[in-house]
Amino acid sequence: MQKFIIIAIDGPAAGGKSTLAKHLADKLGYLYVDTGAMYRAITYFALENGIENDEKAVIEATTNLDLQLEYSNRITKVFIDGNDVTSKIRTHEVNAKVSDISRIKDVRVELVKLQQKFGENNNLIVEGRDTTTVVFPNADLKIFLTADVKERAKRRYLEFKEKGVETSLEEVEKSIKNRDTIDSGRKVSPLKKAVDAIEIDTTNLTIDEEVESLIYQIEELTKQNISK
Repeated sequence: MQKFIIIAIDGPAAGGKSTLAKHLADKLGYLYVDTGAMYRAITYFALENGIENDEKAVIEATTNLDLQLEYSNRITKVFIDGNDVTSKIRTHEVNAKVSDISRIKDVRVELVKLQQKFGENNNLIVEGRDTTTVVFPNADLKIFLTADVKERAKRRYLEFKEKGVETSLEEVEKSIKNRDTIDSGRKVSPLKKAVDAIEIDTTNLTIDEEVESLIYQIEELTKQNISK
């Protein structure tokens, strides 16, 4: 029976998780799962329906919604009940609320179940904030990606600017610091580095340098699996 390889990447907001995960998935031919997009989708739905402050309603929505991800050409398309909400989940409003939604225990329980299903029949690159500690604690390779908060704010600000979202660098930095505090301090599945995770500071690294530093280790894992 084939054993599928799972590469899990954790780290704070705008640390470069998605960029690294996409490059690795494309280079290796693995399935890429953006867990953050799933929480963003629930947050978007809650905001659109005015239930963002009604925990019970948010949990019910998470349980009943048909949430689907499709990854192609380095783009994760997100669908709620068949409707494409890909561009709608990357707004400043969703950014500001997603950590509050993410710390609801039953929301995390439901989405973790869905995330784990992806790893049953696929070689997987999965990224988020608790993938190495909660979702896939037995992942074959665990990576904790981080960067200086000012660098992370700059990256996120440029993303917003490219998409035509009006905000300031100061506002983005404040939002990221707030998310760091919430994500690290929440009672359920807090953001933290797994004991056996490789920590990579991306502040002064190019994406090519990040990818090359990991490809050899992943290829060695593949060889070990084939030989078993």
